[in-house]
Amino acid sequence: MELSELIGSRICHDLISPLGAISNGLELLSMTGVEESPELELIAQSIANANSKIRFFRIAYGRAPEGTRMARGEILSVLADYFQNARVSIEWTPATELPRREVKLAFLAIQCLESAMPYGGTITIALDGKDWELRAEARKLKIDAELWASVEGGVPLGEVCASDVQFAVLLSLCRERRTRVATMLGDSEIVMRF
Repeated sequence: MELSELIGSRICHDLISPLGAISNGLELLSMTGVEESPELELIAQSIANANSKIRFFRIAYGRAPEGTRMARGEILSVLADYFQNARVSIEWTPATELPRREVKLAFLAIQCLESAMPYGGTITIALDGKDWELRAEARKLKIDAELWASVEGGVPLGEVCASDVQFAVLLSLCRERRTRVATMLGDSEIVMRF
């Protein structure tokens, strides 16, 4: 697990630099009097979108050393950017800074819920002491029963495709934390507790 976290951190770190260079290049172009165009706007939006994903992935899949913490403002900023143009809205209710490892768990769970909400909806995240509760509400959900059964049962997944890796990583981290994920699956709501 630590090796995969280091790989995640390295990839995110190495991608931020070229994206920053492209962003700086766009800024320099605008300073030279180049008129704004749909093409330049598309590039700027794509850079912002890529940056928001990398920031989120760095927390969810990167290294989270023991003792490191995240400020609430930083968490809210990452989530606001990640969900800015998404069909899913997010409500983060914990009011304090938190251990980065705990935020990592919550971000992985958010991705699990997001995968079941292709038509949009709302995810609410709450923390009571050390117990997380994440609630996804949508008019229509798309639930992969095998993935969710594996997460709740603590059963290792067989072959996992890249789009579902968050389930396997969450499961592994919960085993490390010696906790189980309890889920409640409904037609329009999913609740996760761990």
